Amino acid sequence: MRTSIPDNWPRSNDVIADILQKYKTIAVVGLSSNPRRPSFGVTQYLQSAGYRIIPVNPNETAVLGEKSYPRLEDVPKSRHIEIVDIFRRSENIPPVVDSAIAVGAKVIWMQLGIESQNAAAKARAAGLFVIEDACILIEHRQRLRR
Repeated sequence: MRTSIPDNWPRSNDVIADILQKYKTIAVVGLSSNPRRPSFGVTQYLQSAGYRIIPVNPNETAVLGEKSYPRLEDVPKSRHIEIVDIFRRSENIPPVVDSAIAVGAKVIWMQLGIESQNAAAKARAAGLFVIEDACILIEHRQRLRR
């Protein structure tokens, strides 16, 4: 796991726990309605833990009882995206980060195996917290479900 803290981010002993406690609306880019896909299981867990989930996938109309949107920019502003959790290949990350910046997200979270140095640097420069190559479910369980 690699984390990047923007200069204006408050410092703490466990920034990841702070993020998971503070932000409750998560747009999941690449969320699939297929229960065998990791995105489904992770998102189902987050939803059961009390997070508001916004599916983002142009191939889905609804996932886990929530309307799906083709792009982050299509999500109504009233939904206030805080965390963008990304289940896409690393080469697809830069446009997702651009969209996350455009919609005012606070955190970019790239799931296990997903990294993009250039996109992460761009997100940090825009004041976002960046987490790469880490599972949000695992981090939540380790830090908040003790």
